[in-house]
Amino acid sequence: MSTSKNVLLTPRIIIHGGAGNITRTSISRERYHEYQVSLQRILSSSATLLSKPGATALDVATFAVTLLENDPLYNSGKGAVFTRAGTNELECSVMVSNGYQKRGVGLMLLKHVKNPIKLARELLIKGEERNGGGAQDHCQYSGEYVEGLAKEWGLDIVDEGYFWTKSKWEEHKRGLKEEKNQSEKVAGGSGENKVDVMSDWEKENYIPLGTCGAVVLDSFGAICVATSTGGLTNKLPGRIGDTPTMGTGYWAEEWFESSPKSSTQMIYQPSPSTSHISMDKLSRGDISGLLGHCMPSISHSSSSGIGLSKSLLTERPSFIRHAVGLSGSGNGDSFIRMIAARTTAAKSRFASTSLSDAITWMAGPGGELQKSAGDRWGKVHEGIGGIIGIELVGTKSAVLCDYNCGGMFRAWTDKEGKQRCLIFREDDYDSGPKGWSG
Repeated sequence: MSTSKNVLLTPRIIIHGGAGNITRTSISRERYHEYQVSLQRILSSSATLLSKPGATALDVATFAVTLLENDPLYNSGKGAVFTRAGTNELECSVMVSNGYQKRGVGLMLLKHVKNPIKLARELLIKGEERNGGGAQDHCQYSGEYVEGLAKEWGLDIVDEGYFWTKSKWEEHKRGLKEEKNQSEKVAGGSGENKVDVMSDWEKENYIPLGTCGAVVLDSFGAICVATSTGGLTNKLPGRIGDTPTMGTGYWAEEWFESSPKSSTQMIYQPSPSTSHISMDKLSRGDISGLLGHCMPSISHSSSSGIGLSKSLLTERPSFIRHAVGLSGSGNGDSFIRMIAARTTAAKSRFASTSLSDAITWMAGPGGELQKSAGDRWGKVHEGIGGIIGIELVGTKSAVLCDYNCGGMFRAWTDKEGKQRCLIFREDDYDSGPKGWSG
């Protein structure tokens, strides 16, 4: 079976720092450049690590997301958003296309692990050990016990105050205030049940919705997806989003498909017209003739009259390796309802379409995520999101992204190895800073 597994590939990486109401009105020119510098720095460091011989997708994806977690610009780790109760509840996940029996690990309700993604990596690796290094063979964990394992394994543990940032705290307080104002407006109206709508403040400001993530293809053909988030601003305490839920906000897998081209194999066997000869010679005691029949010459004919049948040339199929990895960002509840990441991968695999088309079908403008919001689209945050991914077919790879909202913070290496960074769509990006507020 031809799998291309022994061929070293060109490694690729794409990272994202969230998607949502990102426009020239909702973020200032200064903040835009802060995101650009940060994304380029994190991509550059991660790509350098990925270029080293033997670098694995798991290690590089973990490294990239650790840097995202350490940067308060993003909604993960140090910059995580707050719940309605003013607390931080962190979530993360990691998944590989092959190589580890757990395949993926999701974590939720974390409050003390400095870098949640490092704990997810440890849990994945320790799944290869007896009893999972004390974690058993589970794929989802939450809360105090697993944080105790993190401490036991030597990961950095911090007080809850470490995750506090002024900007996210102000967004938390302003969000609660706007929600109260909206409720008072509804109460003062007709009294009918009304769909909650975004306030003018929410429309004019970027409120972090999304996950930070990385998708990495290493030179061995393995793909790893790593994600981390603080969830939704002012979510209910105990709410679980798509980031730690396998198949909704993240997914990675590989499979093999028959190649249109097949190899030809020569098989030697007696012609159907002479199949009776063996029994005939044995019944007459002709042992030498029988041996000659059982060990025929490779030539097309022999003195015994045994030759190659016309069916001796048979087709042996070869197989092409496929691998995909996806990381989503946006309104996690919409991703959960759509099982967005796994559905996107399945669309590509079972409908025999490119992963690029499948991502656009799910997360692009007018896609399934947007349709899932129905007539609530544009009135609330429902349905908003984007997906990054990497697709491998044989030895060829593609880095992919699409979204249905204002923008998505992302950076990646292209097929020539050049590092690229975008926040809006390329045509908007190329038009320059015209139109920014501030």
